[in-house]
Amino acid sequence: MQTEYYKDYSNELGRDMEIKVYGWAGVPVLAFPCQNGRFFEWEGFHMFDDTLADYLNDGRIRVFTLDTIDAETVSDVNGDPYWRIRRYEQWYNYICNELVPKIHYLMGNNDRILTTGFSMGAYHAANFFFRRPDLFRGCISCSGIYDTYDMYNGYMDDVVYRNDPCASLSMMPKDHPYIEMYNNSDICICVGQGAWEGPLLAGTRRLDPILRSKGIKAWVDYWGFDVNHDWPWWRKQIRYFLDHIL
Repeated sequence: MQTEYYKDYSNELGRDMEIKVYGWAGVPVLAFPCQNGRFFEWEGFHMFDDTLADYLNDGRIRVFTLDTIDAETVSDVNGDPYWRIRRYEQWYNYICNELVPKIHYLMGNNDRILTTGFSMGAYHAANFFFRRPDLFRGCISCSGIYDTYDMYNGYMDDVVYRNDPCASLSMMPKDHPYIEMYNNSDICICVGQGAWEGPLLAGTRRLDPILRSKGIKAWVDYWGFDVNHDWPWWRKQIRYFLDHIL
């Protein structure tokens, strides 16, 4: 399998950021790690030498993995939420203004990118898609929470609002041009109902009626009571949804 590693200085973040690329062609996929995760997390859980190997070797997808700065933002529950969300916005700008152009350069085209992730990665994947459907062609988000109340202890301002899908979508007019863009995208929101999925199930149920009320055609899929918040199930889910999208 073809792999590439890059370490580039980010002007948006003022630090080096690392990514790794898997595969040689196909739909570009930006894979967010779980909470506080690094760019090598998906590889460490055998997503590329096992779960997605056939997609990669056949040139159906090309996956880009990246670092989070969760420890400075969503995970720093004792930090000042005003500064934490602004640091998150810098990470958002890094991805949109620096990483996406690099992905386009490496792909040799400007195709929209599919986002995906599990747990906190599911939030990131959905948040980036809903904010920028011009850059991202959809999301596969499994076991995520899609509001920021617990992340920032209830704090809300204009920057939190932009990064809170439940809040921002609730206030989006039904004739907003993004609605049509969403409906020309692939939106897969999935959650299990087994062990450790309780808060994520509640988070998905908060997002679900908001999407329906705006006429956004999303596939919100509730899996069984045996489906736990863990990698064995996420491996099954990512293949299940990719099969339908591709």
